[in-house]
Amino acid sequence: MPFLRKMIFTASLFICIFQNALFAQNASIINIGSNRELFVDQYLIEKLSNITQQLHEPKNEGTVLKFDKSWEGVFATYSTIIKDGTLYRLYYRGMREGKDDSVVGVTCYAESSDGINWIKPNLGIYTVDGAIDNNVILANAESASNNFTPFLDKNPAAKALQRFKALGGDRVTGLFAFVSSDGIHWTKMQDSAVIKIGTFDSQNVAFWSEHEQQYVCYFRVMSEGPFPGNKGVRSVARTTSRDFINWSTPVRMTFGNGPLYELYTNQTSPYFRAPHIYLAIGTRYMPKRQVLTDEQARALHVDPGYFKDCSDAIFMVTRGGTVYDRTFMESFIRPAIGLENWVSRSNYPVLNVVQTSPTQLSVYVNESYAQPTSHIKRYSLRLDGFASLNGDFKGGDVITRPFTFSGKELEINYSTSAAGYVRVEMLDAKGKPLPGFTFNDSQEIIGNEIKRIVTWNGKDEVSSLSGKTVRLKFYLKDADLYSFKFN
Repeated sequence: MPFLRKMIFTASLFICIFQNALFAQNASIINIGSNRELFVDQYLIEKLSNITQQLHEPKNEGTVLKFDKSWEGVFATYSTIIKDGTLYRLYYRGMREGKDDSVVGVTCYAESSDGINWIKPNLGIYTVDGAIDNNVILANAESASNNFTPFLDKNPAAKALQRFKALGGDRVTGLFAFVSSDGIHWTKMQDSAVIKIGTFDSQNVAFWSEHEQQYVCYFRVMSEGPFPGNKGVRSVARTTSRDFINWSTPVRMTFGNGPLYELYTNQTSPYFRAPHIYLAIGTRYMPKRQVLTDEQARALHVDPGYFKDCSDAIFMVTRGGTVYDRTFMESFIRPAIGLENWVSRSNYPVLNVVQTSPTQLSVYVNESYAQPTSHIKRYSLRLDGFASLNGDFKGGDVITRPFTFSGKELEINYSTSAAGYVRVEMLDAKGKPLPGFTFNDSQEIIGNEIKRIVTWNGKDEVSSLSGKTVRLKFYLKDADLYSFKFN
């Protein structure tokens, strides 16, 4: 009997160990479903062989909006762009006088049919500087106009009268919640602030997360000490809500092992072609890193308090939770040529990335801050073109982590040279090429396309592998791979 009990115990222990190992293995298998996956972080990458992850700098497309009205002023900033069907909506802070922290500002509105040509409609809602013919949508709203940040609520349960929501406020008041049916006329959801713990002296961004099925807010805090606190450097915290009124206890975001820079804005928002990936095209602020001399600042008519620092746009990613991936530490958008671009609090990205042609994305940036020439400039990228897997002329390959998918065909977004190519192999969980999907079976793909369906032996059908654990192996020669998706 003792021997039998020992054998049963040993067998049970073995089964337990096997089950735990199986559970751990299954836990490491990613289910991507039919999501579009971009190479903007390390999430899916297991091994790179002579392949690099490359961040792509957007192309400067020129100024699209000048802050030339008296109620806008040289301190206009904290801008948000929303694509609402075929209409592009732009919101930004205006400052009528003094330094940008000396008065409560107004919130201004512009719109466009293409994201390139903008108008400032005379809305007649508020009297500003003695006139009602202006594009102001919010004024005298305590401190909320200073950093009012709206979004189009994609929550399926959202009421029609609350199709748009927004947050605005400061350290003293907290963040107030606003709603609107048309994006122009706004009311408070309640008289008291909905988020009260934080520093808030920045653009505090919120959205409905399709991925997490809740509202998410990323907002200004300092990196050390208790909330709200004033120790450390400018940083970011996250809080969530089911109803936009009651929010969870905020938690500071982490940034990996890289250097901790001052982040003046975080601009975290879901990428519309892959809403489970939140892009953070924020502002890296470099205090006391002065470029202009006093004489140069006077020649540009820069406000005397705003030329002793500089800043640029950076690129981060999070997929929910409290971690930002900083795969790319280099600048995403460098300050342009000209001393006017090297002043304090300039080069602040506008919240959200929008599509402006069948193949193009647009990113917008506030530039020439604290100067009479203050404006918004547009920058462009190809769709999904923030970063890529890049293979040089010698060629290389990348193997993904194991995953499951749903679909019957594989779509890629890629570009090659005339001499280069992309080839795709499908592997089993252990990395062994699957029959019919090997390198020799794969088509050599050349060209430059946003959407290309991969084939093996002339066939694109992969439904036999749907739901099974697989890996992808991409071979790249003088080529870039931006994204892939199973349809």
